[in-house]
Amino acid sequence: MLPDPLQNLIFALERLPGIGPKTASRLAFYLLRAPDELVNSLAEALAGLKAQIVFCEECFNITAAGRRRCEICDDPRRDASLLCVVEEPLDVLALERVGAFQGKYHVLHGLLSPIEGIGPDDLKIAPLLDRVAAGGVREVILATNPSMEGDATALYLQKQLQPLGVQVTRLARGLPVGGDLEYADQNTLLRALTGRQEMR
Repeated sequence: MLPDPLQNLIFALERLPGIGPKTASRLAFYLLRAPDELVNSLAEALAGLKAQIVFCEECFNITAAGRRRCEICDDPRRDASLLCVVEEPLDVLALERVGAFQGKYHVLHGLLSPIEGIGPDDLKIAPLLDRVAAGGVREVILATNPSMEGDATALYLQKQLQPLGVQVTRLARGLPVGGDLEYADQNTLLRALTGRQEMR
């Protein structure tokens, strides 16, 4: 019933994560009514995304095309002996906003998930192991999400990294600041109890 260009846009939007048929239709009709400047700038931004963004050859974070290494890897003030392993480039942004971490990163681009057919060869695990084996890294912080896949990936990485003689740590977990005990789920409470620290 819809003209092909509009139907094609709806199908394309539906393939994005978190966007179902209704949201895709609403977005497509919004763009149809939107000013030409908005639609053209969106089209240019989408085209530029693939043409002007590449992955850092060292940590696999995103960087501008034409660069071999990202700004963090090129920064001599960063502590190269401290390596934080994350799932996605968005996780680097989240940690950088805190401003407390002064080491370097390694982006896996996903998590191990046998159900989805994602194994170690599908992630940036081999370059991580090569990077640590080359020397100079004293601690690897595993900052994967606290999910079943995140925990499985962290456990796998721990087993792979331990023979390389580096300290392997995991981000602490527990109750959020400002949270109430009565609203916390059992797993969060269990992790908060087992990860408790001495007061100083």
